Amino acid sequence: MTRATARGGRIADPDTLRGEARAVLAALGTGLETGLPARLGAPDGAGLGTLVVANHVSWLDAVALLAVEPVAVLAKREVGRWPVIGPLARRAGTRFIDRDGSPRQLPHTVAGLADALRGGTSVLVFPQATTWCSEAGGRFRRAPFQAAADAGAPVRPVTVAYRQGGAPSKVAAFLGEEEFTVSLRRVAAAKDLTVRVTAHTPLRGTDRRALAAAARGAVTRRVAGSVTAAA
Repeated sequence: MTRATARGGRIADPDTLRGEARAVLAALGTGLETGLPARLGAPDGAGLGTLVVANHVSWLDAVALLAVEPVAVLAKREVGRWPVIGPLARRAGTRFIDRDGSPRQLPHTVAGLADALRGGTSVLVFPQATTWCSEAGGRFRRAPFQAAADAGAPVRPVTVAYRQGGAPSKVAAFLGEEEFTVSLRRVAAAKDLTVRVTAHTPLRGTDRRALAAAARGAVTRRVAGSVTAAA
């Protein structure tokens, strides 16, 4: 895993980043499965980026998603201080935010996210804001969907699920006040752990409430929202 930190700025290259993310998974003994389509960004003739939204179970989620397709990540600032994952995240161009910052900063965050999408950068966001032990837990906060609506960008819902021996597993769940290194050791010691990344049909809409509901419905495999599929 230390190879990722040794490469410095070169990690921003998409192929390099994908390879390093896969190397982290391999070093942890974690398998990766993907559904179809095996990409996160949605083709867009206007050159817009895609807002990629996923359920949040573990710090390992972002690594798995980057192993599928490198995109920019919006993450809490603490992630940048974690060993192994922090340097990888910083060199991958992660946009760090203060999770408990002033609400007055939220419009600036949304505007910055919208600008990135308009500029053709796809961005991964975990709209549950914190981790849950299953993909069904936690509501989707609407702010990032406002950015997609403002930019006219597609939203790609993605489900992240962990399994061991073919059965659902909570071994990767990172909850409460647990230290990162404790979780890291538990994941590394897990036998036959696999993370499956399933990308769902892209969505478009102008109403953040409807977009959030439809995205959460797709991620949790429920029908929701009055939002059309992206072309």
